[in-house]
Amino acid sequence: MTENARRQALWVSVIVAAFAMVATLPGRTHGLGLVTEPLLDDLKLDRVDYAGINLWATLLGAVFCLPWGWLIDRVGARLMLAITLVALGGVVVLMSGIEADWIVTWSVSVPYWLSDSGTWILSVAMDFFLLVLLTRGLGQSALSVVSITLMGRATGERSGTVIGVYSFLVAAGFMAAFSAIKFVSTDMNPGWRELWAAIGWIVLISGPVTWFVLGLASPKASPRALGVEAVSPPDDPAAFTLRQAVASPLFWLFALATSLYGLIASGVSLFNQSILEERGFDRDVFLTITALSPMVGLASNLASGWLATRWPLGRILAIAMLILAGSLCFFPLVETLTEVYLYAAAMGIAGGMITVLFFAVWAKAYGKTHLGQIQGAAQMLTVLTSALGPLCLALCKERTGSYIPFLLTAAGISGLLAVAALVVPMPVRSPSASPFVPADEATLA
Repeated sequence: MTENARRQALWVSVIVAAFAMVATLPGRTHGLGLVTEPLLDDLKLDRVDYAGINLWATLLGAVFCLPWGWLIDRVGARLMLAITLVALGGVVVLMSGIEADWIVTWSVSVPYWLSDSGTWILSVAMDFFLLVLLTRGLGQSALSVVSITLMGRATGERSGTVIGVYSFLVAAGFMAAFSAIKFVSTDMNPGWRELWAAIGWIVLISGPVTWFVLGLASPKASPRALGVEAVSPPDDPAAFTLRQAVASPLFWLFALATSLYGLIASGVSLFNQSILEERGFDRDVFLTITALSPMVGLASNLASGWLATRWPLGRILAIAMLILAGSLCFFPLVETLTEVYLYAAAMGIAGGMITVLFFAVWAKAYGKTHLGQIQGAAQMLTVLTSALGPLCLALCKERTGSYIPFLLTAAGISGLLAVAALVVPMPVRSPSASPFVPADEATLA
């Protein structure tokens, strides 16, 4: 393959990977939120029961990350991308016709800090639960792993700029998708079933389309090229296995940092209006912040990608976590519109930086042979913590009357992770020696 063709194949892979991440929309909280209210009214579901269904579907759906990573490493990202898109689209189409008439009720004993009675009475529509579970598992978990693995395998050593562009395309893609859905909902006023079915068919049809596009982009590539074909046997004896990766401090540093941000972001996104009202700001400010943060995040994606080609990733992570900690500590002092916009901008900058680092670090630190499994494990942690974020914030508000104790606690943990990012080294594996050999120059800080 010529250099020109290789470069073209790289950008086709990055664009397809970004599209795949946007296609996770129906399996994400924001995607389900598009149809939540009419769905609850149509299916006569209780709001608390629905929240419980969503929580458990998200937690159990996180498990999909591990087998999908294993499959990607064996049959290739191209095939798994097509399969996952078709499966997710099919589930969403099926969900659009659900009646939720398989009801199961049971009581669950819980700690008294969760419920004053010590018991939760759950009434679950099991057919609906299974479909939500599959949208979460195939979308937020499995398809995300396929997307970031395809992108990770396509990039080279100096991958920061490419990953910055990928992150930018993902964020812009989600914004475009929401804008299109808003336009359709406003001008055509479809029911939730018609809207959900349309989204499902688009995702389903994109499966064979992406298969064809990726094959067209690299028709003469070697079997391992760009991660789109079979990947056996491994050709990099110095690459880390999943077991070796999770035994290194670096894996847990970046996994915990991105998971902490996911926990904070999911909770703050869900309760942001209430959080701002606590500081005396109305719904108009909340809506303005909601529009501002993604734009700041887009700029941060590109800037962080560029910075990643020049600075060690650990140093960038330390800066991101310090910005996150600073914004959370600053929030209790916010009193003016200027200050709340500064807070929102800082959160957007930190989020953009952490997103790029999450996409960039795994291939750089551990190689590409087992990248699917390693990124699958990291993605599973982020899904689990994102599911718990709203619960943590709600419990804090219920028990203390304020969100601030949670925010300050998260700020403290962010600060500790920033310090760790400056001292944790890049692991180095020798194909002929012990798995981990520290190198004086191979640090992320």
